[in-house]
Amino acid sequence: MKKIQILGTGCAKCEKLAETAKQAADNIGLDYEMEKVTDLNQIMSFGVMSTPGLAVDGKVLVAGKVPSQADIEKLLG
Repeated sequence: MKKIQILGTGCAKCEKLAETAKQAADNIGLDYEMEKVTDLNQIMSFGVMSTPGLAVDGKVLVAGKVPSQADIEKLLG
């Protein structure tokens, strides 16, 4: 099971990333759990300075933008 983490304070882009990542993971049939990381210190501990960020199993894959669902599927696949 993969752990998908959405790094952000709850802004509109963060919500959009969470929604898009969930659709992408469901679309490829991924076994996952999703967590929203909203604590700024925790977000910065990932090395992310601009939100939103997407981390999988503790590794940051995207920061500062909301990629397309197809791009997220490629990252998760």
